[in-house]
Amino acid sequence: MLTQELINQVVSAALKEDAPNGDVTSEHLIPSDATAVAELAAREPGVFSGAEVFIAAFKLTNASVQVEMKIKDGEKFEKGQLLAVVTGPARAVLTAERIGLNFVQRMCGVATLTAAYVAKVAGTKAKILDTRKTTPGLRAFERQAVVNGGGRNHRFSLSDMVMAKDNHLAVLTRGGKDLTTELKRVRAELPANIKLEVEVDRLDQITGVLAAEVDIIMLDNFSLEDLRKGVELIAGKCVVEASGGVNLETVGEIAKTGVDVISVGALTHSARALDLGLDVKIN
Repeated sequence: MLTQELINQVVSAALKEDAPNGDVTSEHLIPSDATAVAELAAREPGVFSGAEVFIAAFKLTNASVQVEMKIKDGEKFEKGQLLAVVTGPARAVLTAERIGLNFVQRMCGVATLTAAYVAKVAGTKAKILDTRKTTPGLRAFERQAVVNGGGRNHRFSLSDMVMAKDNHLAVLTRGGKDLTTELKRVRAELPANIKLEVEVDRLDQITGVLAAEVDIIMLDNFSLEDLRKGVELIAGKCVVEASGGVNLETVGEIAKTGVDVISVGALTHSARALDLGLDVKIN
């Protein structure tokens, strides 16, 4: 969850990284009493995300800087649209400019890409989920952007859900152990609030996994035909997740197979920064 405390912590670190010993350019070129007005504008259309993060970049540099947001997180915007106005001491505005832009461009990029995926599955029951393929240290920021784009969050961390993939299953069944029996044992050991998800990569694995009464079955890299067959086999007994081979060209057809959710690593690991500009006028 993206809290104000986390925003302040991460943005402060970014500001420190960018100006460890102050902004020598602004300190030597800009008069100390100069003021500035900066306008954040869109150079391309998108979905907005990161308002509080953008504000924090300036407020943590100088609390007297004022940021007036002209848009809310989750709202669409067009090319040329004014998104925010920043006013205050010129040195502070210039010092925080790049950090504020870096965060908001990244978050808007994730939100905009997510919205594109969500649009592709419109009219189906499938929901678009993110994955743990996030930028280290920025997971909460990027996952908030996914939500702003209309997507949903998968498990936040390894602590939130048991997710058994092929390597886990190989260890679980070593020595000829029965998969269903071992999964039932795991299920019985888990607290009620911890879900159990199992990844399968073949149709013949589904029956044994389903018999263990798991919460979610992930159909990994299945063909469209096998996805449909998998959905029929599971028959609503648990959540069906599709993963692998998902892109903007394939996601619509995957959704039509009847799966409940589609996890898309590209939402966070392949989103490009959106083109936003911050034009500064110094008085």
